[in-house]
Amino acid sequence: MKFEILTIFPEFFRGPLDYGILRRAREAGLIEIGIHDLRAFTHDRHRTVDDRPFGGGEGMVLKLEPIVECLESLKVAPHEERMRQGARESVVLLSPQGELFTQGLAQQLIERERIVLICGRYEGVDERVSEHLADREISVGDFVLSGGELAAAIVVDVMARLVPGALGNAASMQQESFTASDARAREEVCGGPPSSTCGSGGLLDYPHYTRPAKFRGMQVPEVLVNGNHEQIRKWRRRCALQKTLRNRPDLLREAELSREDEKLLAEIKAAKGVC
Repeated sequence: MKFEILTIFPEFFRGPLDYGILRRAREAGLIEIGIHDLRAFTHDRHRTVDDRPFGGGEGMVLKLEPIVECLESLKVAPHEERMRQGARESVVLLSPQGELFTQGLAQQLIERERIVLICGRYEGVDERVSEHLADREISVGDFVLSGGELAAAIVVDVMARLVPGALGNAASMQQESFTASDARAREEVCGGPPSSTCGSGGLLDYPHYTRPAKFRGMQVPEVLVNGNHEQIRKWRRRCALQKTLRNRPDLLREAELSREDEKLLAEIKAAKGVC
């Protein structure tokens, strides 16, 4: 899979893309990342990439021309052609006005062979980029960043983890928060439906603890050290349900819940306790 990032700050990406899973995935040839400086596609001596908007207003807006010429240099098919032919690439504008970037959206985009990320900047981007060039507009959260560079790094990191082979243990991804994989994929990796150890089914992850079991008065829950695997399984699932109910109750509307889950959830709501 290849990512193309269009930015006016190419140096920004020298750090975020050079560590951990991203670095290993790049070295293994699982992903490619191209960084493209929009200033290289300007034609004045000041290398101007922004301008004041028509009609007035505060701030500067990222210009259309450098983005168009950069996309042309990358041989990105026109928007209409991509839509008509079902191209295996997608052009994404990173913007606070976009649809929320989620794990589910990342799983949709991973089906593409190439993702082009346009980093917005300043007070916005010429609207024609959204209207005529981008397939979709994406926001990484309900807040405003100074630019799309941080957002682009987040999108690449999230999607790179979904590339086959990027993670050492494919099953670990199935249990992560927000993961709601399709039944067939989960059956292949986990061997069954969502559980306490594989396949979160869209819930937040359960708590994790490491050695030592007791440190400065902070102790690991007894159930995790008693060796009863059935009790551990049930405790973990209960905690995942409880954490989701407490922190992200909206996720429960789409989560895959078994009859046991529904019973545990009812007990949690009635008790209002902790795991």
